[in-house]
Amino acid sequence: MGVLVRREERPEGGYLAHLTIDNAGKLNSLNRTLMIEIIDTAAGLGDDPRLRAAVLTGAGERAFVGGADVAEIAALDHATARSFITLVHQCCDAFRHLHVPVIARIDGYALGAGLELACACDLRVASDRSVFGMPEVKIGIPSVVEAALLPGLIGQGRARRLLLTGETIAADEALAWGLVDAVAAASELDEAVERLVQPILAAGSRAIRLQKSLLLDWEELPAAAAIERGIDCFVSAFDTDEPARMAGAMLAELRSRRRPTRRR
Repeated sequence: MGVLVRREERPEGGYLAHLTIDNAGKLNSLNRTLMIEIIDTAAGLGDDPRLRAAVLTGAGERAFVGGADVAEIAALDHATARSFITLVHQCCDAFRHLHVPVIARIDGYALGAGLELACACDLRVASDRSVFGMPEVKIGIPSVVEAALLPGLIGQGRARRLLLTGETIAADEALAWGLVDAVAAASELDEAVERLVQPILAAGSRAIRLQKSLLLDWEELPAAAAIERGIDCFVSAFDTDEPARMAGAMLAELRSRRRPTRRR
């Protein structure tokens, strides 16, 4: 049990981190020990300037994350509940605020804390056998922490349906709702993830980090302040030569396409 990390050097520069939550015997459910390791692992990655993007998945073919460990939940009381649910939040927040885009690679169950973790990622790709739900009310607790992101992703009505009924939905319905960004056959899941990874890696690395930071700000700020924050981010992009270098390369390419071919 633990978090497996594989660093994949990419020809675009930097590396792509693959993180696997490995508690497959319990559907990759989150207990205190595992959550602390996840938080520490994400923090270590966030300090590395060479990181370009991350892919988060669960071990095996049965679950992304099947939820928080029910045995630990059953043992909670008023004195211990706050520290446990705060760990769940910190686990999700570690990826939501990672400086680079995080793609959730979902194969199988994404339930409760597992769905909250997926919602905290920037993009979600699921296999066609995946199942999504927030079943906490069925064990006597409300869905909390990053479940607060659900209305923004799928709308108030659909969020209410998931949270109040505890029912699950299949991958095709999750796609129709906008809960996931793509669905693929299990055998083609990695290729579907790569289709999202490629344009991220092809973009400016600093621009991507600024864009993610700005997206998070937009979720919290009123419109006028969000626009002002965008202006600041635009100016910050010119702290390095990335805009001049990349825009210059695009301009040169456009000019070469327009240049007429000489006839002999």
